[in-house]
Amino acid sequence: MNAADSISLLPEPRLKGGSAAPKTLVVIPVYNHVNTLRSVVNGCLAQEFPVLVVDDGSSDGCLDSIADLPIERHRLPVNVGKGGAILAAAKLAQRSGYQAIITIDADGQHDPVDARLLLEMAASSWPCIVIGARIMETRNVPRSSVFGRDFSNFWVRLECGQTLPDTQSGYRLYPVEFLDSARFLSRRYTFEIEVLVRGSWAGLLLLSTPVSVYYPPGEERISHFHKLKDNLRLSCLHTFLVARSLIPWPHRRLFQGKTTPDQSPSIFQPGRFFRALTREHSSAGQLAAAVWVGVFLGSLPIIPFGIAAIIYACHRLHLNKLAAVGASNICVAPFVPFLCIELGHYIMYGTFWHEFNRQTLLAEIHLRLGEWLVGALLLGPLLGVMGALITYFLVNLFRNGTGSGVLPEQDELKN
Repeated sequence: MNAADSISLLPEPRLKGGSAAPKTLVVIPVYNHVNTLRSVVNGCLAQEFPVLVVDDGSSDGCLDSIADLPIERHRLPVNVGKGGAILAAAKLAQRSGYQAIITIDADGQHDPVDARLLLEMAASSWPCIVIGARIMETRNVPRSSVFGRDFSNFWVRLECGQTLPDTQSGYRLYPVEFLDSARFLSRRYTFEIEVLVRGSWAGLLLLSTPVSVYYPPGEERISHFHKLKDNLRLSCLHTFLVARSLIPWPHRRLFQGKTTPDQSPSIFQPGRFFRALTREHSSAGQLAAAVWVGVFLGSLPIIPFGIAAIIYACHRLHLNKLAAVGASNICVAPFVPFLCIELGHYIMYGTFWHEFNRQTLLAEIHLRLGEWLVGALLLGPLLGVMGALITYFLVNLFRNGTGSGVLPEQDELKN
């Protein structure tokens, strides 16, 4: 049975108390997971969910292993990536009247029982994206996965302002309308980052609920993550998303009337803006990033507009503005500007600037500004990194005596 055009509309499981929930289809994107796919499908069927398996160009015959199960199957002729498989599933779901899809990985890491948790949360705040935040304090969890999760959480907060506990989890509930109408650059591993940021920009709530996770021993684990290619794709994506978030052009809002929990007041609402500025609570990493922004922008030759530029950048990137403005003070004249001019002069002319007179200071001020800019573009990021590292260390050392540098809501989720 192939879901080439549409899939049959099956009844959804009832929630506790008979809560109204969006018509939901469970989607399992699969790529060469023949050994675990059948158990995942059976687990979803046991929860009375309609199931669609999208084979993303597998070569191990995984669809044949579930040919006897009462589900829908769709095969993509070539491997297009997990994001491409999810978007293909969304089109099929939309044609058949489903309002939401729940994506679950085919490797057996997720428990299908937890799908009801995602659906119950969606029912209370629809439309929204719900993430199954993995409880990763379990056996066999690779350190790289924990670091990747935290690293991704940091960048997503910069890009859309939402503090989320697990932006890399593949266990999610999506509105079909959003997947079918939004525009995405990514189709592979990076899709699951981009879809969260664009969902927030589009006006959707991003919600999370804790779910269990199982990591098999290392020798049994199958991963299609390519360290070089996928990390390069992630770097390019985050560069684009951060750059886009800095541009004061409104995002395309597909859903009206929704607000995000971490949304900052506009700088055109000065009363609310400055009250929020004094109440900002940030993790160690977020404070370190604010310090980097403050030091880098403070080192540039934009003296009349420096503080305004720092506040604007931190506002757009959802960083602590007071920390950034305070850190920028280390760049006040004359020490850092002098170093930047000397470095810029050496880069441009091969010698250091040593003639300090009226001619070189005033008549040639345009030359000094150019040298300052060149030097600041190299020295500013390095000074910013030094300040960020010191900030990160000190915040972890002194904040609550725990050294965690984690926001309170993240601590609550872990507990």
